[in-house]
Amino acid sequence: MARTIDDILAEARDRLVRVSPEQAHAETRDGALLVDIRPAAQRADEGEVPGALIVERNVLEWRLDPASDARLPVATGHDVRVIVLCSEGYTSSLAAASLHDLGLTRATDVIGGFRAWRTAGLPATGGADG
Repeated sequence: MARTIDDILAEARDRLVRVSPEQAHAETRDGALLVDIRPAAQRADEGEVPGALIVERNVLEWRLDPASDARLPVATGHDVRVIVLCSEGYTSSLAAASLHDLGLTRATDVIGGFRAWRTAGLPATGGADG
């Protein structure tokens, strides 16, 4: 039976405890890993979060899977708190659910994405407005 992207997104979000931009910011100060999955052109246009780890969506699972030969040094185990950030909070939900599939069950995403982050007045650099 075919599913729509809305069905898939809803199923992904049912698996997550999503966080507000403010919650994400507070958690990163306490050691959570904020991972920006937006492509370079989008980050250049919108801006960036200082200190966020840049891992474009197409390689996310390989870089954060603790068992992958292509993992980043921060992929130290399945208990890492990963907070995924995209532009508006849609792709990040799908990505965080995919990380759950790898056993990174503390992964989540930012409600509203980078746009909500910037609207909340949280630290950001560059972009058309910045």
